[in-house]
Amino acid sequence: MATKVAVPFRTDRLVPPGEVMAEELRARGMTQSELARRMGRPIQVINAIVTGKKSITAETALQLEKALDIPAEFWLNLEATYQLGKVRARS
Repeated sequence: MATKVAVPFRTDRLVPPGEVMAEELRARGMTQSELARRMGRPIQVINAIVTGKKSITAETALQLEKALDIPAEFWLNLEATYQLGKVRARS
């Protein structure tokens, strides 16, 4: 059964997907290292997502789904919404 995750909704700023990931890790008492191990990814990749230097790809979303039991669509939608918001903010 998938875990329900509340997405922070703020009208004053965009919420990067990595921030949501970091909040979820804190809520679970899980470190970035533990998540990286569960996903079979280098810690640097997880940290780059958390710090906003790397986007969540479809492959990463599937790995997050397996590691955190949060649907891949959640992560992809979060990333798409964030990227679209950045473009809109520039226009």
